[in-house]
Amino acid sequence: MRAIRICLPSNYNPFSLSTTKSLQLSSSFRARSCSTSHPHRIPVPISDLYARKDQKTLSHALTLSWRTNSSILGSQIHAQVIKSGFSPDTYSQNNLLTMYCKCKALDRASNLFDEMTDKNLVSWTSMISGSVNNNEHEMGLGLYMEMMRSGFIPNEFALASVLSACAIIDQIKFGFSLHCVALKIGLDTNQFVGSALLWMHAKCRSIEDAELVFESIDEPDLACWNAIIEGTGRKNSALNVFYHVLDKDNSSWNTVISGLAKEEDVSEVVNLFSSMLLAGFRPDHVTFSNIIRLCGATDGLLLGLQFCCFAYHLGYFHYDLVINSLIYMFSRCSLMDSADLLFVSHPSRNIILCNEMIAGYNLNGYGIKALQLFCSLIESDIEADEFTYSNVLGACQGIQHQDTGKQIHARIIKLGFDSCCSVCSSMINAYASFGSVTSCFKIFQDIRTLDLVSWGAMISAFLKLGFSSEALSFLNCLRDSGEKPDDVILSCALNACANIALLDQSTCIHAHIIKRGFGKHLCVASAIIDAYAKCGDIASSKKVFENISRDCIDAILFNTMITAFAHHGLIIEAIEIFEQLKYANSYPTQATFVAVIAACSHLGLVDQGRFVFESISNVYGMSPSKDNFACLVDLFARNGLLEKAKDVIESMPFEPWPSIWISLLSGCRSYGNKEMGELAAERILKLVPDNDSAYALMANVYAGDEKWKDAERMRIKMEMNRIQKACGYSIIST
Repeated sequence: MRAIRICLPSNYNPFSLSTTKSLQLSSSFRARSCSTSHPHRIPVPISDLYARKDQKTLSHALTLSWRTNSSILGSQIHAQVIKSGFSPDTYSQNNLLTMYCKCKALDRASNLFDEMTDKNLVSWTSMISGSVNNNEHEMGLGLYMEMMRSGFIPNEFALASVLSACAIIDQIKFGFSLHCVALKIGLDTNQFVGSALLWMHAKCRSIEDAELVFESIDEPDLACWNAIIEGTGRKNSALNVFYHVLDKDNSSWNTVISGLAKEEDVSEVVNLFSSMLLAGFRPDHVTFSNIIRLCGATDGLLLGLQFCCFAYHLGYFHYDLVINSLIYMFSRCSLMDSADLLFVSHPSRNIILCNEMIAGYNLNGYGIKALQLFCSLIESDIEADEFTYSNVLGACQGIQHQDTGKQIHARIIKLGFDSCCSVCSSMINAYASFGSVTSCFKIFQDIRTLDLVSWGAMISAFLKLGFSSEALSFLNCLRDSGEKPDDVILSCALNACANIALLDQSTCIHAHIIKRGFGKHLCVASAIIDAYAKCGDIASSKKVFENISRDCIDAILFNTMITAFAHHGLIIEAIEIFEQLKYANSYPTQATFVAVIAACSHLGLVDQGRFVFESISNVYGMSPSKDNFACLVDLFARNGLLEKAKDVIESMPFEPWPSIWISLLSGCRSYGNKEMGELAAERILKLVPDNDSAYALMANVYAGDEKWKDAERMRIKMEMNRIQKACGYSIIST
């Protein structure tokens, strides 16, 4: 396929970052994106969008608005309606209400609602649901009371909304009265009302009432099962209810399996699957999809392959749902060749399948393949959605993909996806990888409705680009806005504290984590241990580590603790933690070996470090990574075994890189080996001609050998090449 240059629109200059460069993409990208033969890809003037003044056209146009989360587009359509003289009826006004509520423009929805002369049940329901969904819970309850006074009987959607509001703002007595209303009008068995009742009763610890409600629901769906599992906090309660239900069918089995899969309880899901077979039910494609996806999420490849064979035996491989789940599992287990084979051999293509493949390519570091698939998708008749753009932006990581990222950014703006929070968060992550904090902040400012993902992306961007103080300031802004940070954001905040050694702030955030109940989350616990260690409080790091149950601890926590001890010079303690890992319900990772070998290197335990390196392949059946080889070279070089370090570099299955030669050169400086030092410096400068470390270290080698003229020659070369040694600095907390 012939490649041509695709340039950004002349009027597109996102935040004046830099001069726009062209991008090499397929010619079909341009033809499909800009051709007049595809008018649905070109922004349509509002007057054309609503040229026909009828209910159906208005409804379609407004649906487009709220699906793209664009209240501006919706307002323009509303203005065009008024300008054209068309007098919308109640049906059309209800569509406008729904659009404003879904676009988070509750004030405009409220004004329109007040102006309506003929309100029906749909009008009231839209306004009540919109209020609750926009966190105006008291307003929703007030509207419900006003609706009842107006003589309307609530439907299942209105009742479910106000019940949810009661649970959130602890209006339990009012919620009980609503339960009575549901019983009176016969909606207590409805799925929507039932799930809201379950959540409310479970929240006020009325577990028995919640179970009674569950038993009364006609056909409990996934929301009902999730409500009782999350509300009671006890999966056993939900399972006991399920096993006592007499009229089970495939749908009910699948619903419970899906609910338990969400909890990532593999053993319980397998037991339930076995019970399903013993009860005489035949699992369908939905059953296998849920279980295979769970195997991918929990890295259970062997178990997943067994279910894969079972699904194939039952003839379910022609279902898109099963293929999607298999691709998800293979990509999460780093088997992209298998995922590729499934994708290519599947006879039909859809956007969900393509999104799964793009996400898998990104996860496994195949960014170019993700972009190629995106281009082929553009040239086909498959319409990309917000998930496509969120995923493909993940392939544009690093300054080398900056032009590609800008091209995709331009297309996102053109198609109206820039109002989608998930897409904007992905753009923030992309521009952070380009090193442009200004662009990240500009995108963040333009998001009309911020969610936790958006805040998290911006805080992470600050952290990635070295603005730790700004990241902490944004955490305060997040809390001031009324939002509560989640475990990911709190982990980022702890990393920021660790970067600038703020012990007091780390302690405050730790207290907040305990209050919110995130202390048992492994990613948060790892960040706490790391923050205390980097702030100099290794005793607190050790205490946090010891308080975590050994049944739920993973290799990442062991790695963090090993590294913490090693950085504090407590090498014996670091090695003891590694020994504990061998007897825990976990397996070491490549990072574990890096931490342990580095610890051995600092203490001079050459034989033990070499034994750990050899155990990577001999004991654990893994291939040593580049970082493992780098640690082994450092182990030998730091302890004077320079020939062995050189042999490792020359025999390893990777092309040597600058930092590994620098490790050898540092050893040469320490032990005065001028000849090998010259060899290492030559290799470094061949790879990176302006490397300041090579010149400085080689000058020190010559100086240590009293070769003053050679040392001076190195300094002069640095000056001639305008190379300056980077200055060190320290951070102190005041």
